[in-house]
Amino acid sequence: MTDKLQQMIDALKDQPRLLVEASLHPVQGDRFQPTGFPDLGAAIYKRPDGTPMLLVESAQSMANRLEAVCWDEANNRIIAALAGLPHIVVDLGKGLSTSSIQEAHRLNSPYIINDPTLKSQIETEVGNTESGPLDIRKLARAVLNRDVGAVLHGVFLEKVAGRLRLQRLLSSFIEAESAVPVSSGGVKLDRVDPSGDAAKGYGNVPFSRTEFTASKVTAYFNLDLATLRGYGFKEAENQMLIALALYKMLKLLATGLRLRTACDMEARAISVKRPESLDLDDALLTNLETALPGLIAACHFDKATTELKAQVAPKKKSKDNKTGEGRPEGGRDA
Repeated sequence: MTDKLQQMIDALKDQPRLLVEASLHPVQGDRFQPTGFPDLGAAIYKRPDGTPMLLVESAQSMANRLEAVCWDEANNRIIAALAGLPHIVVDLGKGLSTSSIQEAHRLNSPYIINDPTLKSQIETEVGNTESGPLDIRKLARAVLNRDVGAVLHGVFLEKVAGRLRLQRLLSSFIEAESAVPVSSGGVKLDRVDPSGDAAKGYGNVPFSRTEFTASKVTAYFNLDLATLRGYGFKEAENQMLIALALYKMLKLLATGLRLRTACDMEARAISVKRPESLDLDDALLTNLETALPGLIAACHFDKATTELKAQVAPKKKSKDNKTGEGRPEGGRDA
Protein backbone atom coordinates (compact mmCIF):
# COMPACT_ATOMS: atom_id res chain seq x y z
CA MET A 1 0.00 0.00 0.00
CA THR A 2 1.33 3.47 -0.86
CA ASP A 3 1.97 6.03 1.86
CA LYS A 4 -0.74 8.27 0.37
CA LEU A 5 -3.35 5.51 0.56
CA GLN A 6 -2.30 4.50 4.07
CA GLN A 7 -2.56 8.11 5.23
CA MET A 8 -6.04 8.35 3.74
CA ILE A 9 -7.24 5.17 5.45
CA ASP A 10 -5.70 6.34 8.75
CA ALA A 11 -7.47 9.70 8.41
CA LEU A 12 -10.82 7.89 8.14
CA LYS A 13 -10.23 5.68 11.19
CA ASP A 14 -12.46 7.66 13.56
CA GLN A 15 -14.73 9.35 11.01
CA PRO A 16 -18.45 8.44 10.84
CA ARG A 17 -18.75 9.22 7.11
CA LEU A 18 -16.76 9.83 3.97
CA LEU A 19 -18.66 12.31 1.80
CA VAL A 20 -17.50 12.92 -1.77
CA GLU A 21 -18.94 15.14 -4.51
CA ALA A 22 -18.07 15.24 -8.21
CA SER A 23 -19.04 17.99 -10.63
CA LEU A 24 -20.32 16.48 -13.89
CA HIS A 25 -20.94 17.86 -17.36
CA PRO A 26 -22.16 16.32 -20.63
CA VAL A 27 -19.21 15.33 -22.80
CA GLN A 28 -20.90 17.04 -25.77
CA GLY A 29 -23.37 19.90 -25.78
CA ASP A 30 -25.56 20.76 -22.80
CA ARG A 31 -28.52 18.40 -23.03
CA PHE A 32 -28.81 15.09 -21.18
CA GLN A 33 -31.45 12.44 -20.57
CA PRO A 34 -32.24 11.64 -16.91
CA THR A 35 -33.41 8.34 -15.52
CA GLY A 36 -37.12 7.68 -15.96
CA PHE A 37 -39.59 5.83 -13.78
CA PRO A 38 -42.72 3.86 -14.82
CA ASP A 39 -45.88 6.01 -14.74
CA LEU A 40 -43.77 8.96 -13.57
CA GLY A 41 -41.14 9.83 -16.14
CA ALA A 42 -38.36 12.13 -14.99
CA ALA A 43 -38.14 12.79 -11.23
CA ILE A 44 -38.57 16.58 -11.08
CA TYR A 45 -38.85 18.40 -7.76
CA LYS A 46 -38.10 21.72 -6.07
CA ARG A 47 -35.86 22.69 -3.21
CA PRO A 48 -37.50 24.57 -0.33
CA ASP A 49 -36.17 27.79 -1.89
CA GLY A 50 -37.96 26.98 -5.16
CA THR A 51 -34.91 25.92 -7.20
CA PRO A 52 -36.02 23.37 -9.85
CA MET A 53 -34.16 20.09 -9.35
CA LEU A 54 -33.91 16.81 -11.25
CA LEU A 55 -32.86 13.32 -10.17
CA VAL A 56 -30.45 12.20 -12.90
CA GLU A 57 -29.56 8.81 -11.41
CA SER A 58 -31.12 7.02 -8.42
CA ALA A 59 -29.34 5.31 -5.52
CA GLN A 60 -30.36 1.85 -6.69
CA SER A 61 -29.11 2.49 -10.23
CA MET A 62 -25.81 3.90 -8.95
CA ALA A 63 -25.29 0.79 -6.81
CA ASN A 64 -25.58 -1.33 -9.95
CA ARG A 65 -23.16 0.94 -11.80
CA LEU A 66 -20.62 0.81 -8.96
CA GLU A 67 -20.80 -2.98 -9.12
CA ALA A 68 -20.44 -2.95 -12.91
CA VAL A 69 -16.99 -1.33 -12.82
CA CYS A 70 -15.75 -4.49 -11.05
CA TRP A 71 -16.79 -6.82 -13.86
CA ASP A 72 -14.83 -7.52 -17.05
CA GLU A 73 -17.63 -7.85 -19.61
CA ALA A 74 -15.29 -8.84 -22.45
CA ASN A 75 -14.00 -11.88 -20.55
CA ASN A 76 -17.11 -12.42 -18.37
CA ARG A 77 -15.25 -12.41 -15.05
CA ILE A 78 -14.26 -10.13 -12.21
CA ILE A 79 -11.55 -7.63 -13.14
CA ALA A 80 -7.94 -8.71 -12.60
CA ALA A 81 -7.28 -6.26 -9.73
CA LEU A 82 -10.10 -7.87 -7.70
CA ALA A 83 -9.46 -11.51 -8.68
CA GLY A 84 -9.26 -12.69 -5.05
CA LEU A 85 -12.45 -10.97 -3.93
CA PRO A 86 -15.23 -13.33 -2.76
CA HIS A 87 -18.19 -13.46 -5.12
CA ILE A 88 -20.55 -16.09 -6.52
CA VAL A 89 -20.65 -17.28 -10.12
CA VAL A 90 -23.74 -19.14 -11.32
CA ASP A 91 -23.79 -21.63 -14.19
CA LEU A 92 -27.02 -21.07 -16.14
CA GLY A 93 -26.33 -23.89 -18.58
CA LYS A 94 -25.75 -23.73 -22.35
CA GLY A 95 -22.51 -21.83 -21.78
CA LEU A 96 -24.25 -18.94 -19.99
CA SER A 97 -23.59 -17.60 -16.51
CA THR A 98 -24.36 -14.79 -14.10
CA SER A 99 -22.83 -13.65 -10.83
CA SER A 100 -23.61 -11.95 -7.54
CA ILE A 101 -21.80 -8.88 -8.90
CA GLN A 102 -24.13 -8.68 -11.91
CA GLU A 103 -27.43 -9.67 -10.28
CA ALA A 104 -29.59 -6.74 -9.13
CA HIS A 105 -30.27 -8.23 -5.69
CA ARG A 106 -26.79 -9.69 -5.30
CA LEU A 107 -26.92 -12.69 -2.92
CA ASN A 108 -30.70 -12.52 -2.78
CA SER A 109 -31.02 -13.26 -6.50
CA PRO A 110 -33.30 -16.31 -6.90
CA TYR A 111 -30.59 -17.92 -9.04
CA ILE A 112 -28.27 -17.79 -6.01
CA ILE A 113 -30.03 -17.84 -2.67
CA ASN A 114 -32.41 -20.66 -3.63
CA ASP A 115 -29.41 -22.99 -3.65
CA PRO A 116 -30.25 -25.26 -0.67
CA THR A 117 -26.64 -25.69 0.45
CA LEU A 118 -25.87 -21.97 0.40
CA LYS A 119 -29.10 -21.13 2.18
CA SER A 120 -28.45 -23.73 4.88
CA GLN A 121 -24.90 -22.49 5.42
CA ILE A 122 -26.06 -18.90 5.94
CA GLU A 123 -28.81 -20.01 8.35
CA THR A 124 -26.28 -21.99 10.39
CA GLU A 125 -23.68 -19.22 10.49
CA VAL A 126 -26.14 -16.45 11.38
CA GLY A 127 -28.26 -18.43 13.88
CA ASN A 128 -31.62 -17.21 15.22
CA THR A 129 -32.73 -16.24 11.74
CA GLU A 130 -36.45 -16.15 12.58
CA SER A 131 -36.64 -14.94 16.21
CA GLY A 132 -34.54 -13.92 19.18
CA PRO A 133 -31.61 -11.50 19.18
CA LEU A 134 -30.01 -11.15 15.75
CA ASP A 135 -26.23 -10.75 15.75
CA ILE A 136 -25.68 -8.40 12.80
CA ARG A 137 -21.96 -9.16 12.99
CA LYS A 138 -22.58 -12.82 12.18
CA LEU A 139 -24.77 -11.85 9.23
CA ALA A 140 -22.14 -9.40 7.95
CA ARG A 141 -19.44 -12.07 8.29
CA ALA A 142 -21.52 -14.65 6.42
CA VAL A 143 -22.11 -12.18 3.58
CA LEU A 144 -18.49 -10.94 3.47
CA ASN A 145 -17.13 -14.46 3.02
CA ARG A 146 -19.35 -15.02 -0.02
CA ASP A 147 -19.92 -11.65 -1.70
CA VAL A 148 -17.96 -8.59 -0.60
CA GLY A 149 -20.00 -6.34 -2.88
CA ALA A 150 -23.16 -7.16 -0.93
CA VAL A 151 -21.53 -5.78 2.23
CA LEU A 152 -20.79 -2.44 0.54
CA HIS A 153 -24.04 -2.14 -1.43
CA GLY A 154 -26.43 -3.86 0.97
CA VAL A 155 -28.56 -6.96 0.71
CA PHE A 156 -31.93 -8.19 1.98
CA LEU A 157 -31.92 -11.97 2.38
CA GLU A 158 -35.71 -12.21 2.57
CA LYS A 159 -35.60 -15.67 1.01
CA VAL A 160 -33.70 -16.87 4.10
CA ALA A 161 -35.54 -14.82 6.73
CA GLY A 162 -37.45 -11.54 6.57
CA ARG A 163 -35.12 -9.70 8.92
CA LEU A 164 -31.72 -10.52 7.43
CA ARG A 165 -30.78 -7.16 5.98
CA LEU A 166 -27.55 -5.22 5.56
CA GLN A 167 -28.04 -1.57 4.64
CA ARG A 168 -25.92 0.15 2.01
CA LEU A 169 -22.53 1.27 3.28
CA LEU A 170 -21.67 2.93 -0.03
CA SER A 171 -24.52 4.94 -1.50
CA SER A 172 -24.62 7.40 -4.37
CA PHE A 173 -26.96 9.46 -6.54
CA ILE A 174 -26.76 12.22 -9.17
CA GLU A 175 -28.78 15.43 -9.05
CA ALA A 176 -29.11 18.39 -11.43
CA GLU A 177 -29.70 21.95 -10.21
CA SER A 178 -31.82 24.59 -12.01
CA ALA A 179 -32.95 21.90 -14.43
CA VAL A 180 -34.85 23.05 -17.52
CA PRO A 181 -36.70 20.67 -19.88
CA VAL A 182 -35.78 20.61 -23.56
CA SER A 183 -38.62 19.32 -25.71
CA SER A 184 -38.00 17.84 -29.12
CA GLY A 185 -39.21 14.95 -31.21
CA GLY A 186 -39.10 13.12 -34.47
CA VAL A 187 -40.90 10.69 -36.75
CA LYS A 188 -40.28 7.01 -37.38
CA LEU A 189 -40.60 6.94 -41.18
CA ASP A 190 -42.08 4.09 -43.20
CA ARG A 191 -40.98 4.66 -46.80
CA VAL A 192 -43.03 1.67 -48.02
CA ASP A 193 -46.43 2.36 -46.42
CA PRO A 194 -46.55 5.73 -44.60
CA SER A 195 -50.22 5.25 -43.65
CA GLY A 196 -49.85 1.65 -42.40
CA ASP A 197 -51.16 0.29 -39.10
CA ALA A 198 -48.93 1.84 -36.42
CA ALA A 199 -50.13 -0.69 -33.82
CA LYS A 200 -48.42 -3.40 -35.88
CA GLY A 201 -45.24 -1.42 -36.48
CA TYR A 202 -46.13 0.06 -39.88
CA GLY A 203 -46.66 3.64 -41.02
CA ASN A 204 -45.10 6.95 -40.04
CA VAL A 205 -45.09 7.36 -36.25
CA PRO A 206 -44.34 10.79 -34.70
CA PHE A 207 -42.90 10.86 -31.18
CA SER A 208 -41.93 13.44 -28.56
CA ARG A 209 -38.72 13.56 -26.54
CA THR A 210 -37.79 15.47 -23.38
CA GLU A 211 -34.21 16.09 -22.33
CA PHE A 212 -32.83 18.60 -19.82
CA THR A 213 -30.16 21.22 -19.31
CA ALA A 214 -28.94 22.31 -15.89
CA SER A 215 -26.63 24.89 -14.36
CA LYS A 216 -25.01 22.21 -12.22
CA VAL A 217 -24.90 18.39 -12.18
CA THR A 218 -23.40 16.68 -9.14
CA ALA A 219 -22.66 13.08 -8.23
CA TYR A 220 -22.77 12.40 -4.49
CA PHE A 221 -21.09 9.50 -2.66
CA ASN A 222 -21.52 8.52 1.00
CA LEU A 223 -19.45 5.80 2.70
CA ASP A 224 -20.94 4.86 6.10
CA LEU A 225 -17.80 4.16 8.15
CA ALA A 226 -19.61 4.02 11.50
CA THR A 227 -21.84 1.13 10.41
CA LEU A 228 -18.85 -0.62 8.83
CA ARG A 229 -16.98 -0.55 12.14
CA GLY A 230 -20.08 -1.92 13.86
CA TYR A 231 -19.78 -5.14 11.86
CA GLY A 232 -16.69 -6.09 13.88
CA PHE A 233 -14.49 -6.99 10.92
CA LYS A 234 -10.73 -7.35 11.29
CA GLU A 235 -8.62 -4.28 10.59
CA ALA A 236 -7.30 -5.76 7.33
CA GLU A 237 -10.88 -6.34 6.17
CA ASN A 238 -11.94 -2.78 7.05
CA GLN A 239 -8.97 -1.37 5.14
CA MET A 240 -9.78 -3.51 2.12
CA LEU A 241 -13.44 -2.45 2.14
CA ILE A 242 -12.54 1.25 2.37
CA ALA A 243 -10.03 0.91 -0.46
CA LEU A 244 -12.56 -1.00 -2.55
CA ALA A 245 -15.21 1.69 -1.99
CA LEU A 246 -12.75 4.40 -3.04
CA TYR A 247 -11.81 2.39 -6.11
CA LYS A 248 -15.44 1.93 -7.14
CA MET A 249 -16.12 5.67 -6.81
CA LEU A 250 -13.08 6.80 -8.77
CA LYS A 251 -13.38 4.07 -11.40
CA LEU A 252 -17.03 4.97 -12.04
CA LEU A 253 -16.16 8.66 -12.38
CA ALA A 254 -13.29 7.82 -14.75
CA THR A 255 -14.97 5.23 -16.98
CA GLY A 256 -18.63 4.60 -16.12
CA LEU A 257 -20.54 7.82 -16.72
CA ARG A 258 -22.17 6.92 -20.03
CA LEU A 259 -25.46 6.47 -18.21
CA ARG A 260 -27.65 6.28 -21.33
CA THR A 261 -27.35 6.94 -25.05
CA ALA A 262 -28.28 10.59 -24.49
CA CYS A 263 -26.63 10.93 -21.08
CA ASP A 264 -22.85 10.77 -21.41
CA MET A 265 -21.10 12.64 -18.61
CA GLU A 266 -17.55 13.39 -17.49
CA ALA A 267 -16.24 14.45 -14.08
CA ARG A 268 -14.73 17.94 -14.07
CA ALA A 269 -13.80 18.11 -10.36
CA ILE A 270 -13.87 15.71 -7.38
CA SER A 271 -13.85 16.96 -3.80
CA VAL A 272 -14.10 15.45 -0.32
CA LYS A 273 -16.67 17.28 1.79
CA ARG A 274 -16.08 15.26 4.96
CA PRO A 275 -13.44 15.02 6.35
CA GLU A 276 -12.30 18.19 4.60
CA SER A 277 -8.61 17.40 5.10
CA LEU A 278 -8.65 14.62 2.47
CA ASP A 279 -7.83 15.03 -1.20
CA LEU A 280 -8.59 12.52 -3.97
CA ASP A 281 -5.74 13.26 -6.39
CA ASP A 282 -5.42 11.95 -9.95
CA ALA A 283 -2.92 9.23 -9.00
CA LEU A 284 -5.13 7.62 -6.35
CA LEU A 285 -7.08 5.40 -8.77
CA THR A 286 -3.85 3.87 -10.09
CA ASN A 287 -2.55 3.43 -6.53
CA LEU A 288 -5.75 1.67 -5.50
CA GLU A 289 -5.65 -0.68 -8.48
CA THR A 290 -2.07 -1.62 -7.56
CA ALA A 291 -2.76 -1.97 -3.82
CA LEU A 292 -6.05 -3.90 -3.88
CA PRO A 293 -4.63 -7.38 -4.69
CA GLY A 294 -2.41 -7.17 -1.59
CA LEU A 295 -5.22 -5.78 0.57
CA ILE A 296 -7.51 -8.62 -0.54
CA ALA A 297 -4.81 -11.23 0.09
CA ALA A 298 -4.27 -9.83 3.62
CA CYS A 299 -7.88 -10.75 4.47
CA HIS A 300 -7.10 -14.49 4.01
CA PHE A 301 -10.48 -15.40 2.53
CA ASP A 302 -11.05 -19.15 2.31
CA LYS A 303 -12.35 -18.93 -1.24
CA ALA A 304 -12.59 -16.21 -3.87
CA THR A 305 -15.21 -17.71 -6.16
CA THR A 306 -18.17 -19.85 -5.12
CA GLU A 307 -19.58 -21.73 -8.10
CA LEU A 308 -23.24 -22.74 -8.15
CA LYS A 309 -25.72 -24.30 -10.55
CA ALA A 310 -28.62 -21.97 -11.27
CA GLN A 311 -31.80 -22.46 -9.27
CA VAL A 312 -34.21 -21.76 -12.12
CA ALA A 313 -37.96 -22.09 -11.70
CA PRO A 314 -39.54 -24.57 -14.17
CA LYS A 315 -41.24 -22.94 -17.12
CA LYS A 316 -44.99 -23.18 -17.41
CA LYS A 317 -46.03 -25.84 -19.87
CA SER A 318 -47.77 -24.63 -23.00
CA LYS A 319 -51.07 -26.13 -24.00
CA ASP A 320 -51.53 -27.80 -27.35
CA ASN A 321 -54.28 -26.02 -29.25
CA LYS A 322 -55.82 -29.31 -30.40
CA THR A 323 -55.63 -31.56 -27.36
CA GLY A 324 -55.28 -29.06 -24.51
CA GLU A 325 -52.50 -31.23 -23.08
CA GLY A 326 -49.12 -29.82 -22.08
CA ARG A 327 -46.27 -30.52 -24.44
CA PRO A 328 -43.26 -32.35 -22.99
CA GLU A 329 -40.46 -30.01 -21.93
CA GLY A 330 -38.20 -29.35 -24.89
CA GLY A 331 -40.82 -30.45 -27.42
CA ARG A 332 -41.95 -28.41 -30.36
CA ASP A 333 -45.11 -28.09 -32.41
CA ALA A 334 -45.49 -30.46 -35.37
